[in-house]
Amino acid sequence: MQYFAALKIGEKRVKLAREYLNKISNEQAMPALALRDNRSNVWEPVGEENMYSILNDAGGYVLTDVSGYMIVLCDKNGISKAIVRGLNAEYRDVIVKALCNDNIPEYKGQVTLPV
Repeated sequence: MQYFAALKIGEKRVKLAREYLNKISNEQAMPALALRDNRSNVWEPVGEENMYSILNDAGGYVLTDVSGYMIVLCDKNGISKAIVRGLNAEYRDVIVKALCNDNIPEYKGQVTLPV
């Protein structure tokens, strides 16, 4: 797939993921990655499916200047599409409950975050 075609598809998927995460996180979501990182010149958009993952500093993820938890909407390969960070445990649980109520499955693997 050509770069710009893949990017357009990926941007649309990121936009939809961010809109959904904004809806359940009080407009705190940020966009993430529109393209899969694949070490070649083959361009692929981030996947269409939504899964969630909960990250924190203890898991080896550096959450920069914001402590607490991060909730990531990602595809089935762990490529992040939308992020909410700086959550305390109580607010994390509220968002996870909303995700579960909407039948969004949890992703248990390694998540790829924007640098």
